Amino acid sequence: MTKQEFIERVAAKSELSSRDATKAVEAFLATVTESLQLGVDITFVGFGKFWVQQRAAREAVNPNTREKLTIPAGRVPKYSAGAALKQAVK
Repeated sequence: MTKQEFIERVAAKSELSSRDATKAVEAFLATVTESLQLGVDITFVGFGKFWVQQRAAREAVNPNTREKLTIPAGRVPKYSAGAALKQAVK
């Protein structure tokens, strides 16, 4: 499903105009992004949890050249599905 298809479904389910649904989806995505940039976890009970995880630096090998590389430490977004969502998908 594309972002536009998702917006169309939100508009249909919420009885919002496409313009208002687009604003709502954009606001949701911006809020999630900003919260994760600040290191704030987001939990939707039953749906899931978004958080940022710190990754340590590590060594890797380029498979083409066998050259050893160092992958720097960094922060990555994570998501874990909630129990209700897992059950609904089963």
